[in-house]
Amino acid sequence: MSILLVDDEVELTEPLCRALKREGYAVEVAFDGEAALQMIQAHQGVGVPYELLILDWMLPKQSGIELCQNLRSQGDATPVLFLTAKDTLDARVQGLDAGADDYLVKPFELRELLARVRALLRRSDLFSTKAAVEEDTALSTRLSAEGLALDVENQVAYRNGRMIALSEKECRLLAFLMQHPQLLTHEEIYQQVWPTEEKPASNVLAAHIRLLRRKIEAPLEVPLIHTIYGKGYRFGTNAAD
Repeated sequence: MSILLVDDEVELTEPLCRALKREGYAVEVAFDGEAALQMIQAHQGVGVPYELLILDWMLPKQSGIELCQNLRSQGDATPVLFLTAKDTLDARVQGLDAGADDYLVKPFELRELLARVRALLRRSDLFSTKAAVEEDTALSTRLSAEGLALDVENQVAYRNGRMIALSEKECRLLAFLMQHPQLLTHEEIYQQVWPTEEKPASNVLAAHIRLLRRKIEAPLEVPLIHTIYGKGYRFGTNAAD
């Protein structure tokens, strides 16, 4: 489940982001309305839209209300949870009229926010259409995790606005790592990426990993593929075994 958290208060976004990730959600953060809109459009462009938006009411450049109205006017039905210090009936009505699905007043208890997140995501699942089911096979070829999107069918990845062309082997390897963000042994990777071929030498896998890192990890970007020495590889921002 992917969530975009939009708030300009770092002292709130950092602990909230950690808490959501502990619950198993993939979380990205934006600090103003314009940046959030660009991230939403980028994800939609590669077919991996966010499943929930958590928006602060007051944001630089474009307010949460304006962002929500903008999205709804374009037919975007992604669930929206507003976070705000405005605790009046008029404010709640304004937020809901703008297209928000839920509303939480600051300061709030973390467990209440997590409960509302679960409720909105369940509600979204219940209203999935038959068309979404029919498109499931196509959507399964598009993956998104840790700010990286992968179009398996076209062998292209996207990170921080850049397009990354991949070879067939690199694409298969990256897809397997993204789909299983735990420690993967060398043998598990061989069976998935070289299933009908003779098992390659260990340095072949290491070479593919090295080339893949060069492509998806630009200078100053957080590493995503980690070597667990003597065991295998792990995908994600956390390198711990």
